[in-house]
Amino acid sequence: HLVESGGGLVQAGGSLRLSCTDSGRTFSSFAMGWFRAAPGKEREFVGSIKYNGANTKYEDSVKGRFTISRDNAKRTVWLQMSSLKPEDTAVYYCAAGTTYHDSRPSDYDYWGQGTQVTVSS
Repeated sequence: HLVESGGGLVQAGGSLRLSCTDSGRTFSSFAMGWFRAAPGKEREFVGSIKYNGANTKYEDSVKGRFTISRDNAKRTVWLQMSSLKPEDTAVYYCAAGTTYHDSRPSDYDYWGQGTQVTVSS
């Protein structure tokens, strides 16, 4: 059971940190992904992190601005977002999957409910 938090309203250029906590006991065995869905658009890949945190992968538009990290002891993964732009406005979801190489929503098995991020210009 994944639960996201940390969303909100922020001005362009600002920062937010999203959290995703897993109440299950197998968090450390899953790759974790972050996705987002803007109004009227399909869910898209933001980034992912290997089960042990050793590797990450990012969608091109967020590289250098977003950072994913995790703490398996806390069963939590974070998405640190900086230099936010209005086009980053979306509902953000975390998801658990098999490998961090995967970037399709269908590759991920478990999903959180999402948290809204709104970036004002």
